[in-house]
Amino acid sequence: MSFSSKTKNELVRKMFERKCCQFAEASSLLRMSGTIQLAGLNKVNIRVTTENPAIARLIFKLFKNTFDIQTEVLVKKNKVLKKGNTYVVLITDATEILQRLEIINFENNSFNINYKLPKELLNDECCKRAYLRGAFLGGGSVSDPEKTYHLEFVTHNQEFSEELLKLINSYGLKAKVILRKSNYVVYLKEGDQIVDCLNIIGAHNALMHLENIRIIKQMRNNVNRIVNCETANLSKIVEASIRQIQNIQYIEKTAGFKVLPDNLREIAELRLQYEDASLKELGQMLNPPVGKSGVNHRLRKIEKIAEQLRRKGT
Repeated sequence: MSFSSKTKNELVRKMFERKCCQFAEASSLLRMSGTIQLAGLNKVNIRVTTENPAIARLIFKLFKNTFDIQTEVLVKKNKVLKKGNTYVVLITDATEILQRLEIINFENNSFNINYKLPKELLNDECCKRAYLRGAFLGGGSVSDPEKTYHLEFVTHNQEFSEELLKLINSYGLKAKVILRKSNYVVYLKEGDQIVDCLNIIGAHNALMHLENIRIIKQMRNNVNRIVNCETANLSKIVEASIRQIQNIQYIEKTAGFKVLPDNLREIAELRLQYEDASLKELGQMLNPPVGKSGVNHRLRKIEKIAEQLRRKGT
């Protein structure tokens, strides 16, 4: 089961106790995944399609609780790649329901679809969260955090997508809208933003799982960063040591150590004897001991002398 499916199954386990929240969730569920069908004589039906049986059960319970109506649930075999079942929830003679949920406006024997948020249903904070939860259940998804951070709501209308965007961003989030084929997708890409969104809709188990993955990823990245840094530093030390030894060997071969002052000759002999020693370790071998910067200064002088001899040799 995908992370997105697990998140939705977590959300549908518990219904909102307050009727106002149930109305808000029902409104967004129908908005995101419902289809309005004309039935004649100013009547319309609602058809909601989902591949998640838990969401189908939730829709059934919601309309039983809020409107005291029985909905019809059909199960269809999904023949495409033999992927499970498709569940169709049918609500007949639903004109009054759609008006109550502020999805349509019915005037002069005709109705218009309302693409704005249902203001009367979103007066309380709990109802706004319920509306977002229903929107996620009806048309949302969240990617596996092991792979990437991405949460989205797929809508079918530009005006509604912008309304939903404003509601999401009213919580301090930074969602954006993108046109994908014929759909308007409201999405979040940052891990901490997705965590906040999951908290808003009440998916706390999914939130904790995502946070654990983020912590593991951060630790892994920190370890890799430290290892890469140490590897780079070690490479620099090895390269510097090879260059120093080559300079000293060139001086010894061409002019001999007699051209070096006593302090330079001493460090040159130690460098040849202890090729893998660090500058700090070389300094501690001297008598009296010399610090790392002092050893580095002497080796730089040796490098200059080697360069002068090479120029004379050419």
